[in-house]
Amino acid sequence: MRIQDQQESTGLCGQAVTFELDETDKLHVLHPGQVIAYRGPAQNRSDKLMNMKGIYRKRKWIRSDFTGPSQLVAAFPPSIGLKTIRLAEESDLLYDFRQLFCYTEGVRMETRILSMKNMMITRDAVKIKFSGEGQIGILTQGQVLELPLHPEEPLYVEAGRVLAYPENAKLELSVYGNHLASQHMRYQWKMTGRGSVLIQSGGAGDLEIVRDLQSDDGIVRRFLREALPFGGVFIK
Repeated sequence: MRIQDQQESTGLCGQAVTFELDETDKLHVLHPGQVIAYRGPAQNRSDKLMNMKGIYRKRKWIRSDFTGPSQLVAAFPPSIGLKTIRLAEESDLLYDFRQLFCYTEGVRMETRILSMKNMMITRDAVKIKFSGEGQIGILTQGQVLELPLHPEEPLYVEAGRVLAYPENAKLELSVYGNHLASQHMRYQWKMTGRGSVLIQSGGAGDLEIVRDLQSDDGIVRRFLREALPFGGVFIK
């Protein structure tokens, strides 16, 4: 399978991704409503009900299977992009199934029940580990970066920006810096372990910088919002 015209979503323009499938390829699409164009035999698309696990994980009922030779174009709104990842045998990354857009034939999924501690941190009970030969497409917000982990030196990552992390990683909810820094900081995942973590540049915090750039508040109001504990909550 070949993927073309993959561009980062910028400004008011969304992202469009073209998938070209050879005769032996098979692609499973979990958000078929995003497919805006198709070229190929009509019978090379087959929609089916997902199994109960898929319905529960994805909160959707229908999956579309595309076989080659064919070509399809998927479109995404400005805030959402697609990151395709070719699986490696040694990968032990855990993903949120809700962010899965598509996967090729040959990809295996293994359910991982999180420890009670990690359930409290991630607010999720189950993650998915992908293995086998093939590619997966993950829905993202903004640019995707891969950062290495260290067994002892912690990496702090804003909790809402994490896409995937190694199964062996140790997670703690934390903040860092002095009292004023930690007072205004969103919760971080303090992560140690081996391997790499995937993070996305987009998130809920992007609205704050837009608000700050457009704000015409006076200096007293801005000082109170930033200096007082929870000032950003109570002083609008």
